[in-house]
Amino acid sequence: MANTRDFGTLDVTDFTVGAMLRAGVAIRGAVRDATSLEAAADIVVRYLYQRCADDAGARSCALVRFYKTHPYGGLPAEVQQFVDRQLDGEPAGDDLRCLALMATAGELPAWNDRRSSRGHQAIPLSSAESIRAAPMIVRLIEDIGIDIDTLVGGAEPARQAPASRNYGVFHVEDAIGSASIPAQEEFVIPHRIASVVGFGGLLRSGEMFAVVLFSRERIPAASAARFKAIALDVRSALFSFDDAAIWAH
Repeated sequence: MANTRDFGTLDVTDFTVGAMLRAGVAIRGAVRDATSLEAAADIVVRYLYQRCADDAGARSCALVRFYKTHPYGGLPAEVQQFVDRQLDGEPAGDDLRCLALMATAGELPAWNDRRSSRGHQAIPLSSAESIRAAPMIVRLIEDIGIDIDTLVGGAEPARQAPASRNYGVFHVEDAIGSASIPAQEEFVIPHRIASVVGFGGLLRSGEMFAVVLFSRERIPAASAARFKAIALDVRSALFSFDDAAIWAH
């Protein structure tokens, strides 16, 4: 991970205003020298994975991931092939929006390289109906405040005022048994996922980004809400990246 000032650990169970401000400063500083959006996303997820910890240094998050919507035609060839397999032979137009995994950091080796993901390298957003059939994706997009129909339509996503009390943050305080978090038997239960928090917004390009933390510690609503400010810090840190500087490889 790029060098950052040592602001100590972040307690997700009591994410104070001070911790929120320190994390924002650290993320903006760490991303400053990144040469691509993918590299910057990697810095963000590794910072959060490494710094979200208790006083003894035990990491709170099992997994942290960074997603970005991206047109099919601009995806790397191997990610396009991943999308093609999900479409079962249906041709993908270059303008098909996909929710692409840009960076990942976690406790398993396979969770530390986006290309190692077996099921989430990119999710085609073929229609509003297909998105609404995926409970976590639909809640993540809607809670961040993005209009799903506009997102699928290919125009610049419209920023909407989120109606939920999370104020732009996707939050599942009790992950076990939640209909919003799939793969209960394969992921949530064996990896002791207690809470999930997602935050994000729109990049300068109009594409959506989202960072999702899968925490082994219960994250209360007050702590989750403060991640909205981190979303603004991440957006600010990524402002300089345009379509010519997305992928690291």
